[in-house]
Amino acid sequence: MSDGERDQVVDAICSRAGCRAPARWRIDWRNPRIHAEDRRKTWVACDEHVAYLREFLAARDFPVSVSPLTPTEAAR
Repeated sequence: MSDGERDQVVDAICSRAGCRAPARWRIDWRNPRIHAEDRRKTWVACDEHVAYLREFLAARDFPVSVSPLTPTEAAR
C-alpha cells in the first residue's frame, strides 16, 4: 500500500471497544450457529488489536479471515 493509499484508509476506526485508532485490517467472520453459509460479518482493526480480535473470534470456533483493509473498503 502506498503512502497515499494509507492516508485514505485513516477514516476507518478500529472495532475494538474503546479504541479510536485508524483501522488497517479487515476481519471477516461468521457465527455458524446463527448465520447462513453465505453470511459474513466484518470488523476492522488497527495494528495493535488485529490479533486480539482474530483470537476472540477463533476461540469461539467462528470461521475467520484477516486481510489488509483497502482504501475502497474503508470508504464504505
